[in-house]
Amino acid sequence: MMIEKDLVVVGVGMAGNAAANKCASAGWSVAVIDELPYGGTCALRGCDPKKILRRGAEIVDAARLMRGKGVDENGLAINWPDLMAHKRAFTDKMPERIESGLDKNGTQTLNGAARFVNDNTIELEGGDRLQAKKFLIATGAKPRLVEEPGAEYLIDSTGFLELENLPRRILFVGGGYVSFEFAHIARRAGSEVIIIDRGQRQLEQFDPDLVDLLAARSREIGIEIVNETELIAIEKTANGFEVSARRKGEKQHWSADLVVHGAGRSPAIDDLDLDAAGIEYGAKGVVVSEHLQSVTNENVYAAGDAAATPGAPLTPVAVFEGKVAASNMLKGNNATPDYRGVPSAVFTIPELVRVGMLESEAKDRGRDFRAVFTDTGKWYSNFRIGESCAATKILIDNDTDQIIGAHMIGPEYAELVNYFGLAIRLGLKTQDLKQMVSAYPSVSSDLGSML
Repeated sequence: MMIEKDLVVVGVGMAGNAAANKCASAGWSVAVIDELPYGGTCALRGCDPKKILRRGAEIVDAARLMRGKGVDENGLAINWPDLMAHKRAFTDKMPERIESGLDKNGTQTLNGAARFVNDNTIELEGGDRLQAKKFLIATGAKPRLVEEPGAEYLIDSTGFLELENLPRRILFVGGGYVSFEFAHIARRAGSEVIIIDRGQRQLEQFDPDLVDLLAARSREIGIEIVNETELIAIEKTANGFEVSARRKGEKQHWSADLVVHGAGRSPAIDDLDLDAAGIEYGAKGVVVSEHLQSVTNENVYAAGDAAATPGAPLTPVAVFEGKVAASNMLKGNNATPDYRGVPSAVFTIPELVRVGMLESEAKDRGRDFRAVFTDTGKWYSNFRIGESCAATKILIDNDTDQIIGAHMIGPEYAELVNYFGLAIRLGLKTQDLKQMVSAYPSVSSDLGSML
């Protein structure tokens, strides 16, 4: 059967959902396709469920920080099955909620794998075909392929977020967001945790001085971090897994009950048969113009992690790219994504955040700037809760007095960084920020003293 539409969206995550609703609201006939439950990584297998689990870790950590300061933990601990049930109370409802919203807009909702058969036709598993004037590829990302022997024993973030019980010994392969965030949760829940990473420094997208503080804080709570270590193999044993790796020319071995893939992600486009539609793509996704249109097939747009854009692989970026792509499909190529002032956070405890340029990036661009580093570990906001691991580094352009980068580690700084993101987006000066009057005492009231 052939189905004809104005727009077919492949992938119903944040980017796809935003674009489908915008185009359907404008009167277009729209169909969406996904082989997984609607909602994408963020709502079902990433940001949202992860932060629900983090809440349990936050409470345990907060009580321990106040030990001897008026709080007795009395054996406070995470009940993992109950915490997972709390998580599922959110995630289980999301696919139906998203599908219902699409239905109300008149969007046809389809499930199953899909592949292009020519430049304007997609085929669903089962044989049905959809022909459209426009296509949006918004299939997100998947764990990077690991080819070492025993890689089939790795579980990814999706598997971790579905664990019925938390194993005692967990090893994470890779030193990125997934490893650090889940390691902090698992350690607070009582597991023994190791992170092995091939790099000399982890979380390279973040300020190196603050990453060092996070690494020290991680080790302080019992997380072992092993740098410059290449995975060799994972072997299943009677008692779990044996992980072998090479560090500085020498073999090392660890025993674990669970081995987790935290070694990065890549665009989930391999099964779409993009060549059949003449769609150029690469390691970073579908190659697109500044308007998010395929450079080789004018019928096709791409957004989110499936698109090779300058934007970071973040949910807010996927959402506004989806909206920009929809606008350009509806009205012609008249909009481009604005990537200024988009914050990024690693939700460890405490969290590590950034917005704008790193020092190295500012130097490479020849900017005349000053870096204002402040240890905020003894400030009232952090003293109050017993957390001493807190610092900020704000980059200020000397010619304009504008914020060009903000880097922070500390409790609630994922909220505070949004002010700096707004400042970068609007071109505010430090004097503008210093004039802001905040509720006191609050973390936001500290902002002016960080400049």
